Amino acid sequence: MSGPQANWLPDGRRLHLHHGPIDMIVGIEGAGRDAAFQRAVARFGALLDELVAELPRLRRPCGGPVEAETAQRMVEAVRPFAPDFVTPMAAVAGAGAETILAAVLAGPGVSKGYVNNGGDVAFHIAPGETMTAAIASPVPGTVTLRAWDPVRGVATSGAGGRSHSLGIADAVTVLAQGAATADAAATMIANAVDLPGHPAIVRVPACDLSPDSDLGERAVTQEVGTLDVCEIATALEAGRGYAARLVARGIIQAACLSLRGACVTVGETVMIEERDPEHA
Repeated sequence: MSGPQANWLPDGRRLHLHHGPIDMIVGIEGAGRDAAFQRAVARFGALLDELVAELPRLRRPCGGPVEAETAQRMVEAVRPFAPDFVTPMAAVAGAGAETILAAVLAGPGVSKGYVNNGGDVAFHIAPGETMTAAIASPVPGTVTLRAWDPVRGVATSGAGGRSHSLGIADAVTVLAQGAATADAAATMIANAVDLPGHPAIVRVPACDLSPDSDLGERAVTQEVGTLDVCEIATALEAGRGYAARLVARGIIQAACLSLRGACVTVGETVMIEERDPEHA
């Protein structure tokens, strides 16, 4: 495996950071932009090695004592979901984004910034600024984040994502105060969108697909067959109810859940503006 790489995207304004399984896009605005990009590159260099060093503990349901900055973010992000089964790995992408964003903000002159780690995004929005984030839903859309809003993290999970899911959601997008929390919550809500025992859903032990999976022998979704309208609504309602409880506890601000073209939202801050696919 090659070492950490940093390259400008064709627009010359965004930076692509790559190392092993990690792919990040960093965008920064403000007078301190150049120095902030340098800090992001410097911090990214050690990120993967730090995570690998603590993987055995991060794959445990309770996490265990950890030392590195990102690992600590992961452990803290999943703590609110106990006693439900979850390991700190559910927050790895969001926590990594937060770590790089923290490096970006370690100096002055950043008015807006974001770190997109495979679709899980950490934001910085200075007073008077706004940012727009894409939302995964049956109708592609966006949500506008303003400086006074509490949301600084957006993450998406589902059965079709990079990680294995215990549920059947096509996508669950979560808005939360931080990217690590949003990442963990999206995983948990996506797990809750489910029809246990349904014959059209094919499940296999996670370890059969990924021998080192933190999910072990737990059955993860491999394929979802035909579902009728009522079954889709039932599965979404299970996830909506779980998401609503997270909103009520103040863990997340909002969520958008989708399955087979149907969509439900939770939380008053979800304001999706439909985007014309021909002009996206």
